[in-house]
Amino acid sequence: MHGQLFTIILVGAVIFTVDLYLAGGFAAAFKKRAAHIQKIVRRLYIVFSLGLILATIACIYFKLPVGVRAGVLLSFFVLSVIKFTFLFFVVADDVRRFVIRLRKKPVTSANKVTAAGSDIIPRSKFLMQAGLIAGAVPLASIGIGMVAGTYDYRVRYQTLYLPNLPKAFDGIKLGQVSDIHSGSFYNKTAVKGGVDMLLREKPDIIFFTGDLVNDIASEMRDYQDVFSKIQAPLGVFSVFGNHDYGDYSWWPNPAAKKKNHDDLIATHKNMGWDLLLNEHRRIRVNGEEIGILGCENWGELSRFPKYGRMEATVKGTDELPVKLLLSHDPSHWQAEVLKKYPQIDCMFSGHTHGMQFGVRAEHFQWSPVEYIYKEWAGLYRQGAQQLYVNVGYGFLGIPGRVGILPEITIFTLRSAHDPLLQKA
Repeated sequence: MHGQLFTIILVGAVIFTVDLYLAGGFAAAFKKRAAHIQKIVRRLYIVFSLGLILATIACIYFKLPVGVRAGVLLSFFVLSVIKFTFLFFVVADDVRRFVIRLRKKPVTSANKVTAAGSDIIPRSKFLMQAGLIAGAVPLASIGIGMVAGTYDYRVRYQTLYLPNLPKAFDGIKLGQVSDIHSGSFYNKTAVKGGVDMLLREKPDIIFFTGDLVNDIASEMRDYQDVFSKIQAPLGVFSVFGNHDYGDYSWWPNPAAKKKNHDDLIATHKNMGWDLLLNEHRRIRVNGEEIGILGCENWGELSRFPKYGRMEATVKGTDELPVKLLLSHDPSHWQAEVLKKYPQIDCMFSGHTHGMQFGVRAEHFQWSPVEYIYKEWAGLYRQGAQQLYVNVGYGFLGIPGRVGILPEITIFTLRSAHDPLLQKA
């Protein structure tokens, strides 16, 4: 945790140093304004930059409202893209000024007075304004991409190698969805289209790894019929995420909060989903069994609740050859599962959303969220244990996605060692 904090502070310090450098160029773009106006613009720019950096760090380490966190973090990284675009023009202008300075006549005693007054080479207003316009291009692209990516569901295929998997389960198809956040939806037809995509894959079993709602159970009122269609021959198994406990809403009394909790449990039941609350189920195929374990939310960062009880979750599963764990927050894997529960073969998580902003290609992925979560999207391995992080079906805070598109994951289970690891 201390290393993570140091990295975040270091990155913030570098960005603020760059902002100090950019401040002069930013003010020069308003060259027609009086000198005192330019000075005010420069100071406001620096204050805003420092405030945004501090707000970003606060969002990482303090329990702020979800919408505030999402807005601040996305603003920080979007503005960073704009600023680094502008940086190219400021550097180009400084190179121009340096070349001009080299070409100037050396200062002698005869021209010392006149040279002193002309030695300060002003920034190019044209270059600075061009830089601001160029910086606006990625902003516009992000805005367009955000709207386009909101419901652009993508199916991701993943072979999951489990050496201890009973042969009866070899070839089983497992579907995963996560982070539905029904309270954010505004296009029911598009949401239904994503569900249809999942069902066309004909998975034998389906996992839902938490955050059905943003805050309250009633958010599912208009979408329960849609998600009730998610069914599979071997069952649909679900867990709660940090948003499913009502901790981010105001309640008039504890009884009201408990009723909301009970209502959400009832919603899972009404949809035919088997909600696992620190417990497990056994799946039998042709006389052979594996375990499906569901742990309540457990997040390493202090602002996220720790309702999970792994000792209860694993109880009675010792003899099962394979144990698949549903646990919403991927930080649970490093913080507790790897350290104390080596019998867990694979954990399935969500939570990160990939921050709904970044790049995700076949052999490369990046998102600002990687500075908070080491495991944030895709498959991870450590020794014999594995973790898969789904970047989510819905969205939260910011109504859209850029680069990190909503995900439906389809796993094919294989009773074998990963051939790529054997070649390594």
